[in-house]
Amino acid sequence: MKKINLIIVLALALFACKNEPKQEEVNLEANRSKSYDQNDGFTTLKGEFVYYGDAAVLQTNNEIYGVVIDHNMHQLNKQVTAYKKEATDMIPVTVRVRKFEKDTNEEGWKYRVEIKEILKVEAPDPESKDVIKLAK
Repeated sequence: MKKINLIIVLALALFACKNEPKQEEVNLEANRSKSYDQNDGFTTLKGEFVYYGDAAVLQTNNEIYGVVIDHNMHQLNKQVTAYKKEATDMIPVTVRVRKFEKDTNEEGWKYRVEIKEILKVEAPDPESKDVIKLAK
């Protein structure tokens, strides 16, 4: 009889626990899904971001983009800094951007992007072996 009572109490305690996400997480997910579905002319890009010196770059699987240096780019750089071990580390991000061709008299990649919305900043994969370091 004691075993049955113990099992019932444990079952009630287990089912009484709520697994509701925090309100902040719910709002973030709602904003993300809304951002992906908007038909406002912006593009959602997922890639690796780096800002070093006076150059900002977003590298996706298919393309490399020069990033317009503005307030949103600096906001992204602040979020990315938390994950960097070295100044040149590239951090995975998902952003909404306005993509356009650069001027013909400018140096750099064919397309540039202007960050309009930061959707997600992720920690880099520690198992990644795609880093090249030069030693003297």
